[in-house]
Amino acid sequence: MRIVATAEEMRELGAELAGLLRPGDLAVLSGPLGAGKTTLVQGIGEGLKVRGPITSPTFVIARVHPSLVDGPALVHVDAYRLGGDLEVDDLDLDASLEDSVTLVEWGEGLVEGLVEDRLEIRIDRGEADDERTVRLRGIGARWETVPSHLV
Repeated sequence: MRIVATAEEMRELGAELAGLLRPGDLAVLSGPLGAGKTTLVQGIGEGLKVRGPITSPTFVIARVHPSLVDGPALVHVDAYRLGGDLEVDDLDLDASLEDSVTLVEWGEGLVEGLVEDRLEIRIDRGEADDERTVRLRGIGARWETVPSHLV
């Protein structure tokens, strides 16, 4: 668990997480509206050095941000408006999953079946205005090799 005090710290945490992520990784982000999920994704995008700007894909559902440095692309999905598994299947995320880092906001209960291993990121509001509590949980063998203080 990490306490993040500002939006800038959330982006810094995202850049740190980018150092752990590799092609084929799926991260599922959850938390209430305005918790900072997209802000964290912005930091991950900066760390992965992908083409931006990274904004919430609520109305387009998914955006692909190609790498600027021959790294993996970032697939950023907002599943908030999706009605269920069939609509997730329509996105065809598994087609690019192997080659990309895929981050799904509001994906809890919808995308876990895409891969055996995933990173779950839960962001909740703290007591202060900008303060957030971030909980990371690695699922599967992929995350067993990552030091526990990082996830």
